[in-house]
Amino acid sequence: MSSHSVLSPVVGTDPPDQHLELEKPQELKEMERLPLANEDKTMSTNLKYLSLGILVFQTTSLVLTMRYSRTLKEEGPRYLSSTAVVVAELLKIMACILLVYKDSKCSLRALNRVLHDEILNKPMETLKLAIPSGIYTLQNNLLYVALSNLDAATYQVTYQLKILTTALFSVSMLSKKLGVYQWLSLVILMTGVAFVQWPSDSQLDSKELSAGSQFVGLMAVLTACFSSGFAGVYFEKILKETKQSVWIRNIQLGFFGSIFGLMGVYIYDGELVSKNGFFQGYNQLTWIVVVLQALGGLVIAAVIKYADNILKGFATSLSIILSTLISYFWLQDFVPTSVFFLGAILVITATFLYGYDPKPAGNPTKA
Repeated sequence: MSSHSVLSPVVGTDPPDQHLELEKPQELKEMERLPLANEDKTMSTNLKYLSLGILVFQTTSLVLTMRYSRTLKEEGPRYLSSTAVVVAELLKIMACILLVYKDSKCSLRALNRVLHDEILNKPMETLKLAIPSGIYTLQNNLLYVALSNLDAATYQVTYQLKILTTALFSVSMLSKKLGVYQWLSLVILMTGVAFVQWPSDSQLDSKELSAGSQFVGLMAVLTACFSSGFAGVYFEKILKETKQSVWIRNIQLGFFGSIFGLMGVYIYDGELVSKNGFFQGYNQLTWIVVVLQALGGLVIAAVIKYADNILKGFATSLSIILSTLISYFWLQDFVPTSVFFLGAILVITATFLYGYDPKPAGNPTKA
C-alpha cells in the first residue's frame, strides 16, 4: 500500500508535466506565425492595389495614346497601323524570350533547349496557336480602325461587349454554366452599349461623312469583340489541355502573329511601304503606342493572378471614367450626353455584376 501511495503522485503528475512541455513550443510557433501571416496579408493587399493601378494605366493609356496618334495632324505621311501591329508582335516575342531566359536561370544553353523542345519538337502543338494568332492579329488591326473613327470614351464602353462574346463562346466551347446574375449582367451590358451608341442631336445634324466613320468605327469594335471572345476562349482551352508556360505560348502566338501581320502589310499597304518605307510616319508617340500594345498583354498576364473579378471591375470602371474625362478635357473630341452617362453606368454595373459571386449565408457541414 505504501509503495502504491508513494508511486501514485509520480504517475499522476508526470503526464501533465510532459503535456505542458509539448504544448509550449506549439504556442510559440503560433505566436511566431502571426507576424508572418500579417506580413503576407499586407503584401497581398499591396500587390492587389498595384495590379489595380497597372491594369487601369495599361487599359487607359493604350486607348488614349492610340486615339491621339491616329488623329494627330502632322506633316508627312501618317504611320501605318498594319506595320505597328507587326512591330508590336516582334517586341512581344523578344520580351517573352527574355522571360523564358530568366526562368531558365539565365542560361543560354537552357533557353535554347527549352525553345527547341517546346516549339520545334512539338509542331502540332505550335500549329494550334495559328488560329487564335490570326484572329488576334485581325483584332489588333481593327482596334486601330475603331480608334481612328470613334472617340476613346465611346470605344472604351462599347468594347466591353467582349464580356458578352466571351461568355457566349465559353458556354458553347467550354460548356461553362452561367448563373442568373451573369445572364442578367449581359442583358444590362447590351442595354448600356445601346444607350452609348444612341445618336445625339449633334450627331444627327452632322455630315454624312462623320456618320459614316462612326458606323465604320462601330463595326470595327463589334468585330473586334467577337474576335476577342473567340480567340480568348480558344486560347484558354489550349492552355488547359497542355502544360506549356504562358510565355512559350505567347512566343508561338507572336511568331504566327508577325507572319499574318506581314501578310496584311503586303496586301493592304504594300505600295505605301515600297514608296515611303516600313517605318514611315513613326515618331516617339508611335513607339509608345507600339510598346504599350506589345507589353500590355504580358503585364496583364503577370498581374492578373493578384486581381480578382471585383478588382478587374474597378479597373474597367476607372478606365472608362478616365477615358471620358481625358477625351473631353484634353483630346476635346467628345461631348458626353445624359444618355451616354446612363449607358456608361449600366455598362459599369454589368461589369461588376458579371464578376459577382453570391455565397450562401449559411454553409452547414454535410454529414
